[in-house]
Amino acid sequence: MVTLKYEQIADSIRARITEGELPPGALIPSQRELCEQWGVSRATSIKAMDVLRLDGLIDRERQGQGFRVAETPVARPAGGRGASTYRIEGAHPFRRVGRPERMVPPPEVRHALRLADEAVALRRDRVLLLDDGTPLTFVSAWFPADVADACPRLGATGPLAEGTTRYVARQTERSPARAVDTTTVRLATTDEAGHLSVELPCPVAVSMHTTYDADGRPLVCEMGVTSGQLWERAEEYPMVG
Repeated sequence: MVTLKYEQIADSIRARITEGELPPGALIPSQRELCEQWGVSRATSIKAMDVLRLDGLIDRERQGQGFRVAETPVARPAGGRGASTYRIEGAHPFRRVGRPERMVPPPEVRHALRLADEAVALRRDRVLLLDDGTPLTFVSAWFPADVADACPRLGATGPLAEGTTRYVARQTERSPARAVDTTTVRLATTDEAGHLSVELPCPVAVSMHTTYDADGRPLVCEMGVTSGQLWERAEEYPMVG
């Protein structure tokens, strides 16, 4: 698969942000610098910046001169990640919960990741927040051991600026090719109610998103839990008469 020049530029800057070379608030190389470094036109450098901006990685400076690394990372709820969607679509600020830990996943996650009964996976938790800072969705992301072994930063407590999907693809050279989303309804567990700041009993919507590579091998399974009072799903599509 051929990677276009603007995608190469965007991927290079993503990596520099994730590896800490460009911390939050740091200036992104100017379009002039990018044009000289990569031997591209201004239009190509602008397209690369647009990709990073739509992924929530950079913000335009207040003076309108160039871009800076975004100060506040954003993440999306589990599911709804078609090939034509950008990371900033439906994204919210979030906070990480606890430390990533290897453990045996719940049965539905083991099934989605095709793991044996006692096999462990790496779990990373986060809480997506509303504009007023209150919890929206509690998300647990589960990575198979082979993915976690190849992606050491998944074991760190801080957020991955480029997003786990991009990071995993860059580290493993296994890009997501297919995803399965399922939504169920049940009552919240005590742990989930605590993260969502709701009282029990509380109905929740559980969105499970599993991503597979081109060979059908699982990359990650995310389970997003949202209070029934806040969960909403809207779709718009053409009708055939």
